[in-house]
Amino acid sequence: MPEAPGRAADHVAKIDALQARLTAAVGALVSGDDWRRALEFAARFRARSFSNTLLIYVQHAAAYEVGRVQHPTPTYVAGYHQWGTLGRQVLRGHPGYMILAPVTRRTAARTPETGPWRTLRRREAPAPGETVRTALVGVRPAYVWDVSSTTGAPLPRVPEPRLLRGHAPDGLWEGLAAQVTSRGFALRPAPDARALGGANGLTDYAAGTVAVRADMDDAARVKTLAHELAHVMLHGPGNTGAAAHRGIAEVEAESVALMVGAAHGVDTSQYTVPYVAVWATGVAGRSPTEVVAATAERVRTTAVAILSGLNTHQVATGDPPGLERTSHLPSHQAPPAPGLEAVSR
Repeated sequence: MPEAPGRAADHVAKIDALQARLTAAVGALVSGDDWRRALEFAARFRARSFSNTLLIYVQHAAAYEVGRVQHPTPTYVAGYHQWGTLGRQVLRGHPGYMILAPVTRRTAARTPETGPWRTLRRREAPAPGETVRTALVGVRPAYVWDVSSTTGAPLPRVPEPRLLRGHAPDGLWEGLAAQVTSRGFALRPAPDARALGGANGLTDYAAGTVAVRADMDDAARVKTLAHELAHVMLHGPGNTGAAAHRGIAEVEAESVALMVGAAHGVDTSQYTVPYVAVWATGVAGRSPTEVVAATAERVRTTAVAILSGLNTHQVATGDPPGLERTSHLPSHQAPPAPGLEAVSR
């Protein structure tokens, strides 16, 4: 059934307002510390796109400033009905945080190579022998609430990883090394920085090797390995999406390493990410806001891919414990939005 004109106009107005708020929030990432804080927050809410984590962040901060919530950062967020499935109820008077949710369309065809494809109605099953595909067709405004805005059954306690300074999480080196070798690269140690031209790590695409200094503490070696794995995944010669700007490639690799570390409770204060203003203005034909938004989502999706392939103890993803999420889209796929890349659930 077509959407009523008034409701459709209201949705457009809300999406425009969200886009304006998102653009302002992305534009505010003007220092390395702001970028670091945004990535650390995204690591704890990595089930959602970077754009939506940023929207949640700024709306929660605004709610905290006026005393509507007690804690400066959210813990777990979910939709109204999702909280209901966990035995919790959204408190009256708590408006929630507006985000951009994907709108999808299912189509079916007997001959997917040539079509034609027909649109399936909601809950309609395909006919026998038909192939079904799901396509992203837009976004809509949706609301989520932090656990502090709900009441009801207690949530299961999820232990947080605790690490001593200089120590690496159990199994993280082995898991990262396995991902490096699974992509056809040989991992080799280097005695010190001099062997790597002054660097802590080095990825040689032509030789198919990744080298990491052996004379660093465990945490630094793991951080360097995650950095080099990001280069392997994002910046090889055959990667058509690789950043053309070398400065951005280094930002992406270090930011992926930061998110992987943050997801394991690692102290990220020693991660060296350049000021946003240095690299976000270096891409011809794109505004700094567009560059920051695209870079952030590339970082998040790469970090999520790495984290999903690890058998390690990680911090929560931002979804309440026990929530079973269903979606037509994989968690890393982000629908497009006007003016900004990468928004999703």
